[in-house]
Amino acid sequence: MKAWICLPLLALVLTGCAGKTAYRDSCATNLDAAWHELDLAKAEGFAGTVSYSKALSLLTGAKTQQQFEAFEGCSEKAEKARFYIRESRAGR
Repeated sequence: MKAWICLPLLALVLTGCAGKTAYRDSCATNLDAAWHELDLAKAEGFAGTVSYSKALSLLTGAKTQQQFEAFEGCSEKAEKARFYIRESRAGR
């Protein structure tokens, strides 16, 4: 009787853990690319722009979300940061 109760609970827990990895690769890839692009923007002299500051803030938030396994939010923030980095390099 206990097995019939424990088995569905175990399946539910394992399913919940598997769901957290959906955006893991996207988060890591976007974060790595964004940090690299941010370094390039800084080297090119765009570190003082508003867009650069927005990108840095978004990347900090994305890294925090990655640490707490909120991979979907991390991926979204990293993509937004990459947009602001492109804007910074374009002089906007």
